[in-house]
Amino acid sequence: SLSTGLDLPGRFLFATLTLMTLIAILVFIEEAVYIYRKIPSSKRSIIIWINAAAPVISTTSCIGMWVPRSTMFTDFTAGIFFAIVIHKFLMMMIKECGGQKVLLRRFENGRFTISTGPCCCCCLCLPRVPITRQTLFWLKLGTFQFAVFRPVLIFLSIVLWTNGNYVLYNLSPKGPALWISCFIGALTLFALWAVGIMFRKVRILLKCKNIIPKFALYQFIVILNHLQTTIINIFATQEIIPCAPPLSSTARGSYIAQQLLIMEMFLITVISRVIYRRKYHDLEPPECAAEEPGDEKQTP
Repeated sequence: SLSTGLDLPGRFLFATLTLMTLIAILVFIEEAVYIYRKIPSSKRSIIIWINAAAPVISTTSCIGMWVPRSTMFTDFTAGIFFAIVIHKFLMMMIKECGGQKVLLRRFENGRFTISTGPCCCCCLCLPRVPITRQTLFWLKLGTFQFAVFRPVLIFLSIVLWTNGNYVLYNLSPKGPALWISCFIGALTLFALWAVGIMFRKVRILLKCKNIIPKFALYQFIVILNHLQTTIINIFATQEIIPCAPPLSSTARGSYIAQQLLIMEMFLITVISRVIYRRKYHDLEPPECAAEEPGDEKQTP
């Protein structure tokens, strides 16, 4: 079993990481209570969802660390949850601007810059799109499709896995794992692109609400949960990470990814509490939006 196979330093490491996960959960619960009491009901649930991303990923990683056979289910649970959080983050930026109607009034003559990452950062020749109800609909659809289709694809993967047809580390063209992973990757890029387009437009307006640090934390979770884990799994599959009996290369890679995520998500949970707990001033009415650049110079 796992407990008998660990030496003293291994048990100390597992105990420390488990304690960090429990602290992250307690920090989030305390923060959720504060948000529920202090934040307006229109933004309450969205901010709680976003703050829950790091502790949920930390918890699923901790369960996967202690119960190795549950790794596929814990990774899929974290993936489904974060797909919803990406959509919630886009909605939070719209809510912080005062809602969709107020946002359209603020930027009635503005345009979205779609030549932004991760899809089109190099395509500078792309035209700028007018900010209308229709373009906002397409941006919201860009993140909503990810929140819908990723759980469906993950459910399909689990069904195939229980039947023995889905092998996570078998990336041959004949297996379903490669095609499902590529499709999920494409959906992820479109969702992140929609969030990037919206952030690029509202980052100056929402600077007073610390949207840049909030976006940075969100980006860190994306990079650590997706890119870092993918790189470690590739190294494990290619046996760059050596096996250490009784653990194979893939099992060691999974352990390393989970342990790193627990530490990283613990730090992000603590930092999120500091950033989201601050009290911010409400934005000026849309009629004063045209005077904002001049006002900013006079405001200390």
